[in-house]
Amino acid sequence: MSSPIILAVDTRDFETAQRWVEATRESVGLYKLGLEFFLTFGADGVAKIKEEFGVEIFLDLKLHDIPNTVSSAASAISSLNPRFLTVHASGGSAMVRAAVDAVPQVDITAVTILTSLSEEDLFEIGYANKALESAVALADLSVRAGAKAIVCSPLEISAIRSAVGADPIIITPGVRPAGTAGSDDQVRTMTPQQAIESGANYVVIGRPITGAWSKGPAAMSQAARAIAEEISG
Repeated sequence: MSSPIILAVDTRDFETAQRWVEATRESVGLYKLGLEFFLTFGADGVAKIKEEFGVEIFLDLKLHDIPNTVSSAASAISSLNPRFLTVHASGGSAMVRAAVDAVPQVDITAVTILTSLSEEDLFEIGYANKALESAVALADLSVRAGAKAIVCSPLEISAIRSAVGADPIIITPGVRPAGTAGSDDQVRTMTPQQAIESGANYVVIGRPITGAWSKGPAAMSQAARAIAEEISG
């Protein structure tokens, strides 16, 4: 599957998750299973989705702790063999390296600045620099520590690509198809096509696709297909 779409499977109903995957497999490249899914269904739930549908998994746990704890946590999900496993870049280079060393077969993916945070939020937290400068610094730190992929806002893609080069994979949430109303809980956004053109490899999309489920599997399948077509031009 060559689609750059990662579908965010944000649901506490396992049957719904299964049906979402089944409805979108033709247009979606990977499936993001995050904290809500993992804390509800555990490793067994992740394994079942992967085995039942033969899809690649973006395991979005955003690990953030001392290096030894992150190493142990990453090792604990090693048997799931997700394509991507997220850690917070702000945990530092030693923490990122600990995850990389624990699961060398997995693409450790460093999350820079959450797309829900505004510039004001960052300064309130205590960041010294604006989102762009902070995200670039965190991406560079993470790649030097062995991370194979970076998660960043669409607005930081170009600068991060320039800083880390062509090899690291860039994954961006905070994208909204053209004509989508509102921005949900994302602050720094652009369209999926713009994100890919800016240098992202994958875009994470949730409600613009999963929101169509209320109209049935065919509507959800069409929503995913329409976004894939929008990206490809």
